[in-house]
Amino acid sequence: MLGPRVWSSVRQGLSRGLFRTVGAWASGEGKKVDIAGIYPPVTTPFTATAEVDYEKLEENLHKLGTFPFRGFVVQGSNGEFPFLTSSERLEVVSRVRQAMPKDKLLLAGSGCESTQATVEMTVSMAQVGADAAMVVTPCYYHGRMSSAALIHHYTKVADLSPIPVVLYSVPANTGLDLPVDAVVTLSQHPNIVGIKDSGGDVTRIGLIVHKTRRQDFQVLAGSAGFLLASYAVGAVGGVCALANVLGAQVCQLERLCLTGQWEDAQKLQHRLIEPNTASDHVPQLCVGQVKEKRQDGMLVKCQAVLGRAILQSEAKRKMCVPIDMFLCIFQIKLFILR
Repeated sequence: MLGPRVWSSVRQGLSRGLFRTVGAWASGEGKKVDIAGIYPPVTTPFTATAEVDYEKLEENLHKLGTFPFRGFVVQGSNGEFPFLTSSERLEVVSRVRQAMPKDKLLLAGSGCESTQATVEMTVSMAQVGADAAMVVTPCYYHGRMSSAALIHHYTKVADLSPIPVVLYSVPANTGLDLPVDAVVTLSQHPNIVGIKDSGGDVTRIGLIVHKTRRQDFQVLAGSAGFLLASYAVGAVGGVCALANVLGAQVCQLERLCLTGQWEDAQKLQHRLIEPNTASDHVPQLCVGQVKEKRQDGMLVKCQAVLGRAILQSEAKRKMCVPIDMFLCIFQIKLFILR
């Protein structure tokens, strides 16, 4: 049963008109929001004292705002939401909303381990400016996360959310793949508009597209590494970490796929695979470690720098660190040697 604080937040949302679009969808008067396009999952910069660096966050957003993205994702895996307090999570969403271009969509990660906490976080994120909630699978008791349990969880969240809900399956981090049968059932909910699938299984992505084809439901690839393949089986875009540093190239790949220039798209996808792999693996680098790779005329250099993480202990154990593009956690430099 939902607690009084949640109901209070829901009532506040109703009083502010936040349920305006959901009601229209549920009654058949409107169409679900279109989430097609490319989204960089925005990173959370930290100061040397491990506080959120809102100034650097805004600087990053001004840089990202120069690319033709559909919008931004905040508080995803790249945003390191497990390391943030509830108030920090909301403040980050609020600051991003204020700094980003008004015509872009803001997808905010509101997932928590309990249904009640997720509802409360979702409502609060809507109040500070999120256009849609991206809800990761609860996973601590992953052995009990059956299709029925997950359907119940997401249905309750979507019923009470004042903004559209995007399902989020990231098995590399949660150890849990949102089952296809659960996705198909949830796609019928009027306030669930799509899924970000980061598993990398293109067969699964194609199956989800096929089985939800009669619903107003969209699929986003969770990485630039399989973006072309995802477009080929019916995905409508991607949430791509690589877009934080190679935004023009990822958007170019999107355009090539959408215009049917598959040969050129294939060439570009091949050239983006290794930079994408490097960006995906930066969290595994230890402080100060540097990697350089060269492939097909590209030099990719990744360097990890200390972010919000436990400092090395007296025993000198190395602590792996998270990502921050541009200014804080790592840099990728691309050189076309032609």
